[in-house]
Amino acid sequence: MLRKFRKKPIIIEAIQWLGDNFEELEEFGSERDIISNSNGTLTITTLEGNHTAQKKDWIIRGVKGEVYPCKPDIFNQTYEEVTN
Repeated sequence: MLRKFRKKPIIIEAIQWLGDNFEELEEFGSERDIISNSNGTLTITTLEGNHTAQKKDWIIRGVKGEVYPCKPDIFNQTYEEVTN
């Protein structure tokens, strides 16, 4: 039986990878979670294994403190900024 679900409204923290803000990302994740590559990408250790982040991708901290990348178009469709 097909069922439908709505994503729970949770507040997340995220930083966009701009190519020159690695120190900020290190503080956000940890040195073991995020590695800067010589080609401008990041390698991020997630619960599902290593993922690559390109410039402009968002790096999200999940509900269990894990970090993972998210493409800008998916991020914009899924999240809206909280002001307050």
